[in-house]
Amino acid sequence: MTDTRAVALIAVSAAVTALLRFLPFLLLGGKRKTPAYITYLGKVLPYAIMGMLVVYCLRGVEPLVWPHGLPELLAVAAVAGLHLWRRNTLLSIAGGTVCYMVLIQFIFK
Repeated sequence: MTDTRAVALIAVSAAVTALLRFLPFLLLGGKRKTPAYITYLGKVLPYAIMGMLVVYCLRGVEPLVWPHGLPELLAVAAVAGLHLWRRNTLLSIAGGTVCYMVLIQFIFK
């Protein structure tokens, strides 16, 4: 890929990303009331996405093979415990990730 094509690709990607980020404000901005279905989606989608992420992360766990999903279970417990304790999503995700990586790198080799 030439430098010109790379710059063009980056520019188009940046423009599309900016457009997608600004589009809701352009369409729903101002003094208009937010449609009910958008408000509904704003309430239910975060939970649905988190559920999908949990399923995605645990899809490869084999309970009949050592370590029987123990690192994953402990990391999920760490995420839940951190979130219940501090109510901080970033801390929960980072703490669970660190916990999981320590478990699979050093404990359950």
